Amino acid sequence: MFKVAAQLTAGRSFRQTSTVNFKGPFSVEANSAHNVHIEYTGPLDGELSIHYGPCEMDRVEATHHCLGRTHVGGHPLARRHADYAENRPTRFVWLTPESMPDAYCLHAFSEDVPVGVSEPIMVTKRQNRRGAAFADIADAMGPWFDGVEYLRQKEPDDVFVAQVKSKKFGIIGGGMSGLMTSHLLESVGIHDWTILESSGRVGGRVHTSYLNGTAPEDYQYQEMGPMRFPVSIEYAGTNESLEIQDHKMVFQLADTLNAIHGIGSDLAVKFIPWIQSNPNVPGATSKRRPDGTVPSRGEIADDPQLQDDPTLSYSNATEVAAASEIVEDFIDLSEEKIRLTATNIFQAHKQAIEDGLFDFSESEYLRFIMHRTLNISDQAASLADVGPMWFYDSVYFSATTWRTIDKGLSSLPRAFEPLVLPRTKLHTRVDGLRWDNTTRQITITHRPTSDPFAPASTSTFDHAIIAVPFTRARLWRLPPYSSLLTRAIQTLNYQPSCKLALHFSTRFWEHLPSPILGGCGATDIPGLGSICYPSYTLNATGPGVLLASYSSGTPARSLSSMTEAEHLAWALRAVAEIHGPVAMDSYTGNYDRVCWELDPHEGGAWAAPLAGQQHLFLPAYWQTEFGTVFVGEHTSFTHAWIFSALESAVRGTAQLLLDLGLVDEARGVTREWMARWVSV
Repeated sequence: MFKVAAQLTAGRSFRQTSTVNFKGPFSVEANSAHNVHIEYTGPLDGELSIHYGPCEMDRVEATHHCLGRTHVGGHPLARRHADYAENRPTRFVWLTPESMPDAYCLHAFSEDVPVGVSEPIMVTKRQNRRGAAFADIADAMGPWFDGVEYLRQKEPDDVFVAQVKSKKFGIIGGGMSGLMTSHLLESVGIHDWTILESSGRVGGRVHTSYLNGTAPEDYQYQEMGPMRFPVSIEYAGTNESLEIQDHKMVFQLADTLNAIHGIGSDLAVKFIPWIQSNPNVPGATSKRRPDGTVPSRGEIADDPQLQDDPTLSYSNATEVAAASEIVEDFIDLSEEKIRLTATNIFQAHKQAIEDGLFDFSESEYLRFIMHRTLNISDQAASLADVGPMWFYDSVYFSATTWRTIDKGLSSLPRAFEPLVLPRTKLHTRVDGLRWDNTTRQITITHRPTSDPFAPASTSTFDHAIIAVPFTRARLWRLPPYSSLLTRAIQTLNYQPSCKLALHFSTRFWEHLPSPILGGCGATDIPGLGSICYPSYTLNATGPGVLLASYSSGTPARSLSSMTEAEHLAWALRAVAEIHGPVAMDSYTGNYDRVCWELDPHEGGAWAAPLAGQQHLFLPAYWQTEFGTVFVGEHTSFTHAWIFSALESAVRGTAQLLLDLGLVDEARGVTREWMARWVSV
């Protein structure tokens, strides 16, 4: 205590004539990143360096370590700090070492002459070990992104001086990751951003179709993109409820937007129950009722005569069953793994990599590791399924409680519109990025979406956040990115999907002998996929909308090759086969069809990395190249879900803020959007 008091007294005496006044921090963690804030109490020109050492020291040789050096004021090299008043930066980045003494002070030197000293600094140690793998980290910067290691990999001169918030930012793509990025930038005081969006709306693949020219409040809609959010898994026979944590970010975003607009606003985002399963939905069987319609899932479960025997099509049912069991044993989707995935998707991802689940598809594992024949491998786990054995969707679809958004999921991007449309250029199709190494800026070339032959226009930014799928970005002229990032952009696999929604004059499915009140079913009708019944306004009168066909993968490609008229007629006949003549009698002629692989703004439904691509490419997204940060569900740990897009925006924004040296803001973003539910 006497030493600290003596140092404090010496420091205060010195500061009476100092030129630099330290405003914080006065408490830090070892092996961490912090912002140092100073103010100038008089003119200062030349080299400025900041050091950590004994509070009474007056020579740089006595320092424990140097934070960094730069030039300020009238020195010619200080021109790089033109955004600061008189070229004198006031915020710096401090990467604290793993071992450092407590109660030392920060010192400012100008050409080795002391010009300022801080109060003594309290140093604490991290509770969590830092490892080389990003997913090992569980601290304020987030378990998926080691911000300190990220900054240490950069050149010292690029890290030491924090940049100001008046830079220009281009957000390419107005989907959920682009919208989330705009909100996060705005929340930390960065206001000079512009969204470039090729379509005429924001929201991307979040797309609710309001049929027959209706409004959201008319409840005649269907989701043509994402539909629902898994909430929790209720274990039968117990009182335990396992909450699925990652999707809570969607609910948090809704709360944030509702706080901006007001819960009673027309823009309020409200959640309602989603019915995922229902025993009365049609089931998958070749058998039919006496009237020719498709039996329900419940009827098939109760009557063995209505059940098909899938083993009849196997060349060797015993071998196929044994191969399937081998795969299940290897994946080992135990209650412990389900719990880990539900509570911390990042740690579950890391565990899956360590277990080898990303190295092979199921059929590849059977063929190359377990040496089963091609024929048995294909029957047990299709050779066409070349994705890794990453089981997060299995956990999600184990949920017993689900939510959706009242009046359609488009309510979520709609709530962004007053906040972003004034700074959004719609109908603007990007076709290239060009980096200027002298100005350190990136220029975006683009044309009006309506006229691909128009001369190119340009927009120049200090930084660009690319929030479009690689299916579109791989067609652009790009800077010479690293080999890994280039290969990710060019080769990452995407899944196709087709949806067809039909509008009916009555909700006839709710008035059948066994009413269907929400839920999704599947039949034996080739290529139909799922048929989903609305979970909103149950037992209402008036018109309604069915998702008559939801197909993904290879069948979706076959459906997308149909003309709209062919696809419509085919789906209508299928619904009539399922429910009888009432379907034809009630059809109004209104429909909507979206095949995402054919969508000119998307080129695919969601990222579906091939075995090996996921853990190979992920680190490429965590490096900023040529002023560019990539976000979007394809850069996340999971795919297709809105959480994936939002998570990528949090990671990408934190990464960008660290590039700018804005450590305080990066930590604030991750604390607000991650630490509420990530185990620390």
